[in-house]
Amino acid sequence: MGWLEFTAALMLFLASHAIPVRPPVRPWLVGRLGLRGYIIAYSLLSLAILAWLIVAAARAPYVGVLPYWDIFRWTPLLLMPLACLLTVAGMMRQNPFSFGGLGLRAFDPANPGILGVSRHPLLAAMALWAGAHLLANGDLAHVILFGLFAGFAWAGMVIIDRRTQRRMGQGEWTRLSRNTARLNLARLRPSAAEAGLAGAVFLALLILHAPVIGYHPLPW
Repeated sequence: MGWLEFTAALMLFLASHAIPVRPPVRPWLVGRLGLRGYIIAYSLLSLAILAWLIVAAARAPYVGVLPYWDIFRWTPLLLMPLACLLTVAGMMRQNPFSFGGLGLRAFDPANPGILGVSRHPLLAAMALWAGAHLLANGDLAHVILFGLFAGFAWAGMVIIDRRTQRRMGQGEWTRLSRNTARLNLARLRPSAAEAGLAGAVFLALLILHAPVIGYHPLPW
């Protein structure tokens, strides 16, 4: 039953990300919910299915894949602050290249902010989150789960870039994207507000991890 639940949750997660974004489904939903309403509803649905998928992976039978090294248990603590920063900064600025940008700060091609680090900050955060948790867990169900997320995030960056470039046209794409990158962490220069809010989110995740996920995140 553990593998059955995990497979069902995984299939539902994949369907929820493949169907709502495809034409004509997405335009139909946006027309009725509005763009902001669509993004909020889609995000809440994705989070609910993701929560079930994570719980289902924890219930699946344990099959060891990666060695259980203590250093791997530190990777979430090292990478999750960066993932939180990418998420917070990505949500605070409007984003013409990818999803998730609901902030009031308009996009400026001359000063792209977090989009200079990644045009897809939420996908970059997902890749970091997935890679860190894959190493920290190491059993078959979690390797499948987090490996899929990491691959999904990176493939999503490539696919969305190509789709957006076709939609904008080469001239507009070049003008808007000249100071952005698919992923370049060397450009990371967070503001004090972004860093402070990301720190608060990371602290909340540490506190809530055990009661919500059922596993204490600290490696001691």
